[in-house]
Amino acid sequence: MSDDRNRDESDDNLPEEELTAEDIAKLLGGAPFDDGLDFDTDFADDFAAEEVRLSDREAEERRRLEQTDWREEADAVFDELMERVGEGQPQPRLAPTRRACELLGDIHRAWPMIHITGTNGKSSTARITESLLRAHGLRTGILTSPHLVRLNERIGIDGAPIADERLVANWRDIEPFLAIVDAELEEAGEVRLTFFEALTVLAFACFADAPVDVAVVEVGMGGEWDSTNVADGAVSVFTPISLDHVGRLGSTVAEIARTKSGIIKPGASVVSAAQPAEAAAEIAAAAERLEAKLFVEPTDFAVTADHMAVGGRLISVRGLSGQYDDLPLAIAGDYQAHNAALALAAVEAFFGGERELLAENVEAGIAEALSPGRLELVGASPAVVIDAAHNPHGAAHLAQAVTETYAFDQLTLVLAVLEDKNVEGIVRPLATIADRIIVTQSDSPRAIDAYDLAEMVRDVLGEELAEQKQVRVIDRSEDALLQARAEAAAFELGEDDHGLPQSAGVLVTGSITLIGEAYALAHEGGWKLPPEDTGE
Repeated sequence: MSDDRNRDESDDNLPEEELTAEDIAKLLGGAPFDDGLDFDTDFADDFAAEEVRLSDREAEERRRLEQTDWREEADAVFDELMERVGEGQPQPRLAPTRRACELLGDIHRAWPMIHITGTNGKSSTARITESLLRAHGLRTGILTSPHLVRLNERIGIDGAPIADERLVANWRDIEPFLAIVDAELEEAGEVRLTFFEALTVLAFACFADAPVDVAVVEVGMGGEWDSTNVADGAVSVFTPISLDHVGRLGSTVAEIARTKSGIIKPGASVVSAAQPAEAAAEIAAAAERLEAKLFVEPTDFAVTADHMAVGGRLISVRGLSGQYDDLPLAIAGDYQAHNAALALAAVEAFFGGERELLAENVEAGIAEALSPGRLELVGASPAVVIDAAHNPHGAAHLAQAVTETYAFDQLTLVLAVLEDKNVEGIVRPLATIADRIIVTQSDSPRAIDAYDLAEMVRDVLGEELAEQKQVRVIDRSEDALLQARAEAAAFELGEDDHGLPQSAGVLVTGSITLIGEAYALAHEGGWKLPPEDTGE
């Protein structure tokens, strides 16, 4: 006992010093291969040398990253995607996309989703929805289609197109897993992952990488078998449904609505714009079957006021759980008020649908929402407006919106249309507001030949009206756009019968690829700058 007490007391008196590596070795009985090494110097030298090697590697990696042209690398990702089956030929299947997502660690389940389908207004509704969520403090992801100029536009993180570097990094991360699925598909005699299937996996990987609190995802085509449907939407949103892609989705509105209703998941919330009776019935039946809670316009939410205002519209909305008045909406077109109401109802449903949202957040979210390529003014003096109206429903709304928003003395329509689109349904409403029509074609391999399209336009209008509208062909799209703009500018130099200045405008529409070409040309040429600053 005494010896133990003395030992304890002596231990208490030991100096509190750090043990060296050599001390530890001695306590353990000596180093097993002790050949006279100086632990405090030799090991330290080794550690220092390794640190230098790491530093050299890190410096080299840093130099490599700094020298990388990320824009060029991101454009290369698009080129690689384009080597796959295109968006115009989607495969009616989900298994390959789901397989790729599962291999990557179930990235399709890493965030909650608001899923949007419909025929028209999907992108605008998606962008307003995303803006509202962000205004409520959430970190957001968004997937929309198509892009105007660059692939990055389709995938947004927190309100901005994904950075080139992150796009490339995520693509390189998923490539080996896409290759696995491609090999499995080819072995089974199936087409490897398509452009849109691979893009969906890329977007989901970007959302998981960010990471986001919620993603707003626009369906590529249809719904039930669209690749985005591998993720489960907490809220399923339906914009107005009409005939489009009839060769793939069905020949009636009911058939198309049935396919689109496939995005509804058990127990989800469903928010729908006002629909034709047959579409409404299909959505309601699917919601009931899956025990999903259904909210429809105008019964459960509605636009209560909509007025033209400087820079857009001033709207009021009765939501699922609150009234929101005098909201400034910067996206032109009367139908955008309904898209905003639909988006607001979707966000209310996402938050439970039982409490009114904070008014200042709603106002900020609506005010900050933008939808590129939707009645967008890309040029001034003369005005050049672009809009992606590529079906009869969209064209009719566009004609109404242009009439309401602008008062041109002369309007030139620059038109290109892709194959499998309803040319007559697009041309008839737009011809009513156009004084002159220039027919062209975009660079898309799916574009209808300009001369063939012109014949279709003349058949729709009849020879007399076609002559009155001065229908002509300029097959190269850039030439068509520049000529239309030059002629409109010349018209504005003249005066009307009362000696007043004349106004002219150019409306570019019909094909999203033509819209993208006009958008890029406008920005490159500085079409919104004063004439003396454009270099023209």
